[in-house]
Amino acid sequence: MRRSRRDDDFTEFVAARLPSLLRVAYLLCQDCHRADDLVQVAITRLYEHWGRAAAMDHTEAYLRTILVREFLSERRSSWARRVLVGADLPDQAVARRDHDAAVDLASALAALPARQRATLVLRYYCDLTIEQTARVLDCTPSTVKSQTAKGLGSLRLALTPASDNWPVEPAIRCRVQPRSQEGA
Repeated sequence: MRRSRRDDDFTEFVAARLPSLLRVAYLLCQDCHRADDLVQVAITRLYEHWGRAAAMDHTEAYLRTILVREFLSERRSSWARRVLVGADLPDQAVARRDHDAAVDLASALAALPARQRATLVLRYYCDLTIEQTARVLDCTPSTVKSQTAKGLGSLRLALTPASDNWPVEPAIRCRVQPRSQEGA
C-alpha cells in the first residue's frame, strides 16, 4: 500500500511538470525526439531517488538539475560525437547567406556549444540566478558568467545581419587611454 502512494505522488508531481520539462529539454537539445529521451532519463533517475527527492524543498530544481546534467553528459559521450542526426542537406550550395534563416533564434541557440546553451537556457528561460545555475552545472559562478557572456556574444553575432555597407567584426578592439595623472 505504501508503494502505491509513493507512485501516485511521483506520477502527480511529474504530470504537473512534464510540459515545462519538455520545453527545457527541447531548448537544450533542439530536437523533440531527443528532448523526449532526455526527459525520460531524468524522470527515471528521479524515480530511483524519489524517497529522498520528495522530501526536498525544491524537487523541481532537483529534477531540472538531473535533466541538464544528463544533457551535458550525453554531449560528452563518444556516441554523441559519432552519431549526428541532422536535417536534410540542401540540393545545391547556397551562394549567399540567408539572413532570414540567420535571424532564427532557435537555430542560433542550437549552434552554441552545449555548455553555453545550457547556461543561457537556465539563466534566461528558467530564470535561475548565477549561483543556482552554477549549482545545476556543477561549476563556479565565474564559469557561469563567462559561459553566459560567450553565449550571448555568439548569439549576437549569429542574429546580426551583415550588410554590404557595414560588415560585422568578430571583435571590436578599442584602446583605453591611460588616466591623466593631474588629479593624483
